[in-house]
Amino acid sequence: MAVEMLPHVDIVVFMTQDAVLAGKEALKKLLACFRDESVGAAYGRQLPLCDAGEIEAHARLFNYPERSRVNSVSDIPELGIKTAFISNSFAAYRRSALMAIGGFPQDLILGEDTYVAAKLLLRGWKVAYCAEAQVFHSHHFTFIQEFRRYFDIGVFHGRESWMRRELGQPQGEGFRFVKAEFNYLMARRPMLVPVALARNAIKLLAFRLGLMERYLPLWLKLHLGLSKAYWERSASHQ
Repeated sequence: MAVEMLPHVDIVVFMTQDAVLAGKEALKKLLACFRDESVGAAYGRQLPLCDAGEIEAHARLFNYPERSRVNSVSDIPELGIKTAFISNSFAAYRRSALMAIGGFPQDLILGEDTYVAAKLLLRGWKVAYCAEAQVFHSHHFTFIQEFRRYFDIGVFHGRESWMRRELGQPQGEGFRFVKAEFNYLMARRPMLVPVALARNAIKLLAFRLGLMERYLPLWLKLHLGLSKAYWERSASHQ
Protein backbone atom coordinates (compact mmCIF):
# COMPACT_ATOMS: atom_id res chain seq x y z
CA MET A 1 0.00 0.00 0.00
CA ALA A 2 2.85 2.37 0.83
CA VAL A 3 4.52 1.71 -2.52
CA GLU A 4 1.35 2.83 -4.28
CA MET A 5 1.36 6.04 -2.24
CA LEU A 6 4.96 7.04 -2.96
CA PRO A 7 5.23 7.78 -6.70
CA HIS A 8 8.16 10.19 -6.17
CA VAL A 9 10.38 7.56 -4.51
CA ASP A 10 13.05 5.75 -6.53
CA ILE A 11 13.89 2.96 -4.09
CA VAL A 12 11.61 1.39 -1.47
CA VAL A 13 13.10 -0.51 1.47
CA PHE A 14 11.32 -3.23 3.42
CA MET A 15 12.16 -4.42 6.94
CA THR A 16 10.19 -6.50 9.39
CA GLN A 17 9.73 -5.20 12.92
CA ASP A 18 12.00 -7.88 14.40
CA ALA A 19 15.01 -7.27 12.12
CA VAL A 20 17.77 -5.21 13.75
CA LEU A 21 20.37 -3.38 11.68
CA ALA A 22 23.83 -4.82 12.38
CA GLY A 23 25.64 -1.55 11.64
CA LYS A 24 25.13 2.11 10.82
CA GLU A 25 26.07 1.55 7.18
CA ALA A 26 23.70 -1.37 6.54
CA LEU A 27 21.05 0.62 4.65
CA LYS A 28 23.65 2.60 2.73
CA LYS A 29 25.35 -0.60 1.59
CA LEU A 30 22.05 -2.14 0.51
CA LEU A 31 21.08 0.92 -1.52
CA ALA A 32 24.50 0.97 -3.19
CA CYS A 33 23.41 -2.12 -5.15
CA PHE A 34 21.16 0.10 -7.26
CA ARG A 35 24.09 1.95 -8.78
CA ASP A 36 23.85 -0.89 -11.28
CA GLU A 37 20.84 0.24 -13.31
CA SER A 38 20.00 -3.35 -14.23
CA VAL A 39 19.31 -4.28 -10.56
CA GLY A 40 15.59 -4.32 -9.83
CA ALA A 41 15.77 -5.67 -6.28
CA ALA A 42 18.37 -6.26 -3.58
CA TYR A 43 18.41 -7.93 -0.19
CA GLY A 44 20.86 -8.06 2.68
CA ARG A 45 22.40 -10.70 4.86
CA GLN A 46 20.49 -11.99 7.88
CA LEU A 47 22.61 -13.02 10.84
CA PRO A 48 21.34 -15.24 13.68
CA LEU A 49 20.49 -13.54 16.95
CA CYS A 50 22.86 -14.15 19.86
CA ASP A 51 20.40 -16.56 21.49
CA ALA A 52 19.75 -18.58 18.31
CA GLY A 53 20.31 -22.31 18.50
CA GLU A 54 22.54 -24.26 16.14
CA ILE A 55 19.64 -25.25 13.87
CA GLU A 56 18.47 -21.65 13.52
CA ALA A 57 22.03 -20.40 13.04
CA HIS A 58 22.68 -22.87 10.23
CA ALA A 59 19.51 -21.81 8.41
CA ARG A 60 20.81 -18.23 8.31
CA LEU A 61 24.32 -19.28 7.25
CA PHE A 62 22.94 -21.49 4.47
CA ASN A 63 20.55 -18.93 3.00
CA TYR A 64 22.74 -15.87 3.58
CA PRO A 65 26.38 -16.69 2.77
CA GLU A 66 29.41 -14.44 3.23
CA ARG A 67 29.82 -13.63 -0.46
CA SER A 68 27.64 -11.16 -2.36
CA ARG A 69 26.13 -12.13 -5.69
CA VAL A 70 24.00 -10.61 -8.44
CA ASN A 71 21.60 -13.04 -10.13
CA SER A 72 19.97 -12.77 -13.53
CA VAL A 73 17.85 -15.04 -15.69
CA SER A 74 21.06 -16.58 -17.04
CA ASP A 75 21.72 -18.08 -13.57
CA ILE A 76 18.52 -20.15 -13.58
CA PRO A 77 20.17 -23.26 -15.11
CA GLU A 78 22.69 -23.25 -12.24
CA LEU A 79 20.60 -22.06 -9.30
CA GLY A 80 17.05 -23.05 -10.23
CA ILE A 81 14.40 -21.53 -8.00
CA LYS A 82 17.12 -20.23 -5.67
CA THR A 83 17.76 -17.56 -8.31
CA ALA A 84 14.65 -15.76 -7.08
CA PHE A 85 15.50 -16.05 -3.38
CA ILE A 86 14.90 -12.81 -1.47
CA SER A 87 13.45 -11.79 1.89
CA ASN A 88 11.41 -8.72 2.70
CA SER A 89 12.76 -8.88 6.24
CA PHE A 90 15.52 -6.72 4.74
CA ALA A 91 15.17 -5.91 1.06
CA ALA A 92 14.83 -3.00 -1.36
CA TYR A 93 13.21 -2.56 -4.76
CA ARG A 94 13.56 -0.15 -7.64
CA ARG A 95 10.05 1.26 -7.62
CA SER A 96 9.82 1.68 -11.39
CA ALA A 97 10.73 -1.98 -11.92
CA LEU A 98 8.35 -3.11 -9.20
CA MET A 99 5.42 -1.19 -10.65
CA ALA A 100 6.24 -2.35 -14.19
CA ILE A 101 5.43 -5.93 -13.14
CA GLY A 102 2.26 -4.88 -11.33
CA GLY A 103 3.64 -4.34 -7.84
CA PHE A 104 3.13 -6.81 -5.02
CA PRO A 105 0.20 -9.17 -5.61
CA GLN A 106 -2.70 -9.00 -3.16
CA ASP A 107 -3.89 -12.60 -3.33
CA LEU A 108 -0.93 -14.72 -2.20
CA ILE A 109 -0.83 -16.79 0.97
CA LEU A 110 2.80 -15.68 1.43
CA GLY A 111 5.96 -15.33 -0.69
CA GLU A 112 5.15 -11.99 -2.31
CA ASP A 113 8.86 -11.13 -2.22
CA THR A 114 9.87 -14.32 -4.06
CA TYR A 115 7.01 -13.84 -6.52
CA VAL A 116 8.20 -10.33 -7.36
CA ALA A 117 11.86 -11.40 -7.63
CA ALA A 118 10.90 -14.15 -10.09
CA LYS A 119 8.85 -11.72 -12.18
CA LEU A 120 11.71 -9.23 -12.23
CA LEU A 121 14.20 -11.86 -13.34
CA LEU A 122 11.93 -13.02 -16.16
CA ARG A 123 11.57 -9.39 -17.29
CA GLY A 124 15.35 -9.04 -17.57
CA TRP A 125 16.11 -7.39 -14.24
CA LYS A 126 18.77 -8.57 -11.80
CA VAL A 127 18.41 -9.43 -8.12
CA ALA A 128 21.38 -8.51 -5.92
CA TYR A 129 22.41 -10.15 -2.65
CA CYS A 130 24.55 -7.80 -0.57
CA ALA A 131 26.39 -9.73 2.14
CA GLU A 132 27.87 -6.50 3.53
CA ALA A 133 24.41 -5.08 4.36
CA GLN A 134 23.45 -7.01 7.47
CA VAL A 135 20.66 -7.36 10.00
CA PHE A 136 20.17 -9.64 12.98
CA HIS A 137 17.07 -11.72 12.37
CA SER A 138 16.24 -15.32 13.25
CA HIS A 139 13.38 -17.38 14.64
CA HIS A 140 12.92 -20.48 16.76
CA PHE A 141 9.87 -22.28 15.42
CA THR A 142 8.17 -25.12 17.24
CA PHE A 143 7.41 -28.29 15.29
CA ILE A 144 3.79 -27.19 14.87
CA GLN A 145 4.78 -23.72 13.68
CA GLU A 146 7.25 -25.26 11.23
CA PHE A 147 4.55 -27.56 9.87
CA ARG A 148 2.07 -24.73 9.38
CA ARG A 149 4.67 -22.48 7.79
CA TYR A 150 5.72 -25.11 5.26
CA PHE A 151 2.13 -26.01 4.49
CA ASP A 152 1.64 -22.39 3.44
CA ILE A 153 4.87 -22.50 1.41
CA GLY A 154 3.56 -25.59 -0.37
CA VAL A 155 0.28 -23.80 -1.13
CA PHE A 156 2.24 -20.89 -2.57
CA HIS A 157 4.28 -23.12 -4.89
CA GLY A 158 1.22 -25.15 -5.84
CA ARG A 159 -0.83 -22.12 -6.80
CA GLU A 160 2.07 -20.32 -8.50
CA SER A 161 3.10 -23.31 -10.60
CA TRP A 162 4.56 -21.02 -13.27
CA MET A 163 7.52 -20.45 -10.94
CA ARG A 164 8.38 -24.14 -10.89
CA ARG A 165 8.05 -24.33 -14.66
CA GLU A 166 10.22 -21.28 -15.27
CA LEU A 167 12.77 -21.64 -12.46
CA GLY A 168 12.78 -25.28 -11.42
CA GLN A 169 11.51 -27.41 -8.56
CA PRO A 170 12.27 -26.34 -4.97
CA GLN A 171 12.87 -29.89 -3.75
CA GLY A 172 16.49 -30.02 -4.99
CA GLU A 173 17.35 -27.00 -2.88
CA GLY A 174 15.70 -28.71 0.09
CA PHE A 175 17.90 -31.77 -0.22
CA ARG A 176 20.99 -29.58 -0.44
CA PHE A 177 19.91 -27.81 2.75
CA VAL A 178 19.42 -31.10 4.63
CA LYS A 179 22.88 -32.32 3.63
CA ALA A 180 24.53 -29.05 4.65
CA GLU A 181 22.64 -28.99 7.95
CA PHE A 182 23.66 -32.57 8.74
CA ASN A 183 27.34 -31.78 8.18
CA TYR A 184 27.08 -28.55 10.18
CA LEU A 185 25.48 -30.23 13.19
CA MET A 186 27.77 -33.26 13.11
CA ALA A 187 30.73 -30.90 13.46
CA ARG A 188 29.17 -28.86 16.30
CA ARG A 189 26.21 -30.52 18.04
CA PRO A 190 25.74 -34.13 16.87
CA MET A 191 23.01 -34.67 19.45
CA LEU A 192 20.77 -32.28 17.48
CA VAL A 193 20.91 -34.35 14.29
CA PRO A 194 17.81 -36.48 15.16
CA VAL A 195 15.87 -33.29 16.02
CA ALA A 196 16.90 -31.69 12.74
CA LEU A 197 15.97 -34.79 10.73
CA ALA A 198 12.56 -34.93 12.40
CA ARG A 199 12.05 -31.22 11.73
CA ASN A 200 12.97 -31.66 8.06
CA ALA A 201 10.60 -34.63 7.72
CA ILE A 202 7.80 -32.43 9.10
CA LYS A 203 8.69 -29.66 6.64
CA LEU A 204 8.60 -32.08 3.70
CA LEU A 205 5.25 -33.57 4.73
CA ALA A 206 3.73 -30.14 5.22
CA PHE A 207 5.11 -28.87 1.91
CA ARG A 208 3.68 -31.86 0.02
CA LEU A 209 0.29 -31.39 1.66
CA GLY A 210 0.39 -27.74 0.69
CA LEU A 211 1.12 -28.63 -2.93
CA MET A 212 -2.00 -30.86 -2.90
CA GLU A 213 -4.24 -28.40 -1.05
CA ARG A 214 -6.81 -28.35 -3.87
CA TYR A 215 -7.82 -31.87 -2.81
CA LEU A 216 -8.29 -30.89 0.85
CA PRO A 217 -11.50 -29.53 2.39
CA LEU A 218 -11.55 -25.93 3.51
CA TRP A 219 -12.10 -26.76 7.18
CA LEU A 220 -8.89 -28.79 7.19
CA LYS A 221 -6.85 -26.10 5.45
CA LEU A 222 -8.00 -23.62 8.08
CA HIS A 223 -6.25 -25.75 10.68
CA LEU A 224 -3.15 -26.86 8.76
CA GLY A 225 -1.66 -23.48 7.86
CA LEU A 226 -0.82 -20.19 9.52
CA SER A 227 -2.89 -17.98 7.22
CA LYS A 228 -6.50 -18.51 8.28
CA ALA A 229 -7.49 -15.12 6.82
CA TYR A 230 -6.29 -16.29 3.39
CA TRP A 231 -8.68 -19.26 3.38
CA GLU A 232 -11.52 -17.19 4.74
CA ARG A 233 -11.04 -14.70 1.87
CA SER A 234 -10.84 -17.58 -0.62
CA ALA A 235 -14.11 -19.00 0.69
CA SER A 236 -15.85 -15.62 0.46
CA HIS A 237 -14.84 -15.30 -3.22
CA GLN A 238 -16.23 -18.69 -4.20
